[in-house]
Amino acid sequence: MQALQIVTARREEMLDITGAVAELVHTQGWERGAVHLFCTHTTCGLTINEGADPDVKRDLIRFFNEIAPLKHGWSHAEGNTDAHIRASLLGTSLLVPLDGGRLCLGRWQSIYLYEGDGPRTRTVIAQLLRAED
Repeated sequence: MQALQIVTARREEMLDITGAVAELVHTQGWERGAVHLFCTHTTCGLTINEGADPDVKRDLIRFFNEIAPLKHGWSHAEGNTDAHIRASLLGTSLLVPLDGGRLCLGRWQSIYLYEGDGPRTRTVIAQLLRAED
């Protein structure tokens, strides 16, 4: 098991972590199977989505703001209920196939960490699930 430390810069953002995951796979010498990614926080989540057009990231954040606005009379005293809701919608883990030391993502796919309560340093655990030969 390995950990990636992801530093976020804003309260809310979508960070493309595909390169960091691919680099980890390379440095660990992982070749085949699947990489399980797990975010250890309750106010950020993981997703796979289009990485070519930055409008997709902006649209996702806009959508999150519409369905779970920051100011909505939430009960949670810390003032970050919106981030908890958004993280729950995305989820905390992903499973990405791995073959020949490469992530098996589609042409337009990227791996994103959604930050909902930053800026912070976030931990994403990566674990290789080996393929049977």
